[in-house]
Amino acid sequence: MRPLSLLAALALATSAAAQGTQGDYTIKNFKFTSGETLPELRIHYTTLGTPRKDAKGIVRNAVLIGHGTGGTGRAFLSPTFGGVAFGPGQLLDTAKFFVILPDGLGHGGSSKPSNGLHAKFPQYDYDDMVRAEYLMVTEGLKVNHMRLIMGTSMGCMHAWVYGYMYPTFADGLVPLACAPTQLAGRNRMIRRMMMDDILDSPDYNGGEYTTQPHGLRAAIGQLYIMSSAPLVQQKQAPTRDKADSVIRRYIDNAMKTTDANDMLYYFNASRNYDPSTHLEQITTPVLAINSADDFVNPPELGIVEKLITRVPHATFVMIPISDQTRGHGTHSLPAVWGSHLKDFMATLPER
Repeated sequence: MRPLSLLAALALATSAAAQGTQGDYTIKNFKFTSGETLPELRIHYTTLGTPRKDAKGIVRNAVLIGHGTGGTGRAFLSPTFGGVAFGPGQLLDTAKFFVILPDGLGHGGSSKPSNGLHAKFPQYDYDDMVRAEYLMVTEGLKVNHMRLIMGTSMGCMHAWVYGYMYPTFADGLVPLACAPTQLAGRNRMIRRMMMDDILDSPDYNGGEYTTQPHGLRAAIGQLYIMSSAPLVQQKQAPTRDKADSVIRRYIDNAMKTTDANDMLYYFNASRNYDPSTHLEQITTPVLAINSADDFVNPPELGIVEKLITRVPHATFVMIPISDQTRGHGTHSLPAVWGSHLKDFMATLPER
């Protein structure tokens, strides 16, 4: 993948942000896996480009990209993602592809606890998130087929869920930075600690707080460690004083935009994620990509290598540590893994 200059990438990202069409799709009487219901469930989205149908009325150029935990679809309009992937001649050129960037259930502009229900909001899980997204795409946007379903981190896990929930919906799946099995070990431990930091705060008050509970600061700190990597952190903070400044600034800024109930819900949503029991059912070609400096998906576990052999048509790539990688966040750097995506797309059937 040919990277753009910084100025060109910034101009492209600014243009993409201005041109992106935002919308909301409301699902009536959505029933959750838990048995709870909402009279109206809103899924927010941004689209770039135009859908194109073949002679049979099947959309052939749609690309869905799912964001990570706590993120939004519009984060992909950044210079480092959209500026590298969506521009003229790039792999996901929006003059050629119809790119769909949803805000997952519980996130961004979609329905979430902080809208008013707080801790009374239905206890959604990843199956609910994927099903709501699927309804938004098929019923709201009238897209009946995907060229690619991609995703980073949480979106990575959703790509695996799409693979067995809707096995013929996409030509290819590209999960970035996850494993197709239940969250265990350090990954689950950190999530459990983050949730407990919030729930155990005396001022959490059953979710009916008037100011953000103190435990949210600790949870945000855990999230920083979870999503970064030692080389990146050392470069950011080569001295003691700089380290103190970096982490305090990160937490202070995140506290301005993070709600404790939202955070609690979106980490708890992963509680029953486990595609490992469905891998043989995923017949769509898969390109799974992880990076060797990913703190929550470390290569020494060898989990993906073992599981990927059970997927009928799958390739797994482990990106080695370099000056370009950013730990878990490498998932959002197509300049790093774009050549693998290019090779994968060349193997998909012509449409």
